[in-house]
Amino acid sequence: MNKIKPLIVLASLLIALTIIIPCVVVLPFSGAHQTNGKLGEDLTKASAKETNTAPGVDSQTGVTVSVFRSAKGVTEKVPFEDYLVGVVAAEMPADFKEEALKAQALAARTYIVNRLVNKDTMGVPKGAQVTDTQIHQVYMNDAEMRRDWGQDYAWKKKKVLEAVRSTSGQILTYAGKPIDALFFSTGNGYTEDSEDYWAGSIPYLRSVASPWDKESPKFSNQKVITVRAFEAKLGVKIGSSSTIGKIVARTTGKRVAKVNFNGKVLTGRDIREKLDLKSSDFSWQRKGNNIVITTKGFGHGVGMSQYGANGMAEDGSDYKEIVKHYYKGVEIASAESMLSTLTAQK
Repeated sequence: MNKIKPLIVLASLLIALTIIIPCVVVLPFSGAHQTNGKLGEDLTKASAKETNTAPGVDSQTGVTVSVFRSAKGVTEKVPFEDYLVGVVAAEMPADFKEEALKAQALAARTYIVNRLVNKDTMGVPKGAQVTDTQIHQVYMNDAEMRRDWGQDYAWKKKKVLEAVRSTSGQILTYAGKPIDALFFSTGNGYTEDSEDYWAGSIPYLRSVASPWDKESPKFSNQKVITVRAFEAKLGVKIGSSSTIGKIVARTTGKRVAKVNFNGKVLTGRDIREKLDLKSSDFSWQRKGNNIVITTKGFGHGVGMSQYGANGMAEDGSDYKEIVKHYYKGVEIASAESMLSTLTAQK
């Protein structure tokens, strides 16, 4: 019996070693393949911090945004800061200058705070606060960023995250209230007065020069439409005439304000929307049975030009200078009290 005991002890030690040694070898290297160097590690830490709360609740503000996902037809509750990252990622190219991205983050935060504070649910299904479309602000989630950005995902996500976080808690106000921070892609060299495109004069949405837009790849566009389709969409008659209406007024921002078609007057906005043009700064020429329409700029033209913002950043302007150029008389203020009010209402 005494000779057997040492053998049992030796066998037990061998078994224990076979279990412990693989663990010691594996542990120092576990997870090393899951990140792309320090950049991937930072993103992983950021994601963990953002999601270390109840689902849909923002860890910093406690505010959620109910976003109607138009492609799926469902409403998702998104943490406030995550929503802003998704908007900046969807609305502005990530390879834009950092200060332009910060300006976009500030505009996006102001837009949604204004909407939430005023409980504006116009244009959204029941239960949602905003859609993920251009009607409000385009938004995409992390999975969609990975899909669209592919191998550029890590650096683009990091850049957008930094833009949002570096402006954290900041919004644009006028007379102490969050502004309607409208923005668009590319101007025609100017922005528009608000009343030249929508009803109502808004003091901070004034026409300003935006010469940087001329460098945008979206500055100029052409569209060809048949005379018959042109007449049908606008409800006008051209016949065989080479004259296609007469521009009788222009806006402060140099866009078309009104066109007279033999007594029928249409606004530049009417024509842009009915013909699906990139801008309301247009000119046209008849070529046989077709009309060639040339536009300058891309978007409604009210508020901040995104390509203009990037041009300003390239010239050395910071995000504060950018937003104060495009939104006249505004202040950069803290949104903390407004966000606290939203949290208290839950």
